[in-house]
Amino acid sequence: MKSRWVALVLSVVAGLALFAGPAIAASAAPARVTAARGAGAPVVACTFTPTPDNPAARPVVRPLPFALTRGTVDVTFHFNYGPVTVRLDAAGAAPCAVANMVSLVLQHFYDRSQCWRLSDSERLGVLQCGDLYEVEKGGPGYKFADEVSGAETYERGTIAMGNQGPGTNGSEFFIVHSFAHIPAQYSVLGKVVRGMDAIDRMVADGIVPTDPNGPLDGAPKHPVKISSASFGW
Repeated sequence: MKSRWVALVLSVVAGLALFAGPAIAASAAPARVTAARGAGAPVVACTFTPTPDNPAARPVVRPLPFALTRGTVDVTFHFNYGPVTVRLDAAGAAPCAVANMVSLVLQHFYDRSQCWRLSDSERLGVLQCGDLYEVEKGGPGYKFADEVSGAETYERGTIAMGNQGPGTNGSEFFIVHSFAHIPAQYSVLGKVVRGMDAIDRMVADGIVPTDPNGPLDGAPKHPVKISSASFGW
């Protein structure tokens, strides 16, 4: 019963988000949603602030100003290396970030995009995606606050929000392929549940050093592209 309730509310929230502004075509397979245990309010307030100085790379409607704090949603990114499925956890510390990614997937924001950064150093082993133009350029035209508890760790398989400083979350995210020894300042969305082998192949193909942080940080040597993002497997 709880699973059905979560699925129903999620579909209503997603539907309302799509009709909250100009019409945008969106179609997706049914999301895999499961009820999460825990006490507290079933929704939390969110603030998505327009960034007119950094307009949307693609036209999207901002998410509604609240998010579910129950359940999980599976999202599959269809890379040219193979599918990678992540399980977004609305019951974690970052329900607004989860609602944001659900909204962007519904609106096909990530379709036909490229991942511009790959790192494989002792400090940082991540694939960074979600920017449509280049590293840290080409977001959704709005920003929202960080959601962190201070206890976050970024082990292999973690998917988290990337940003350009406090409170600048948008569409950028990263997936950890080894470990990220970074401060607990990045909102954790969930974890990879299928397809880490595809990301390992991206890493094995090498890196073109383009970042001042060192030779193991830059663009993937073989371009990494997302053909589409969809719900479920």
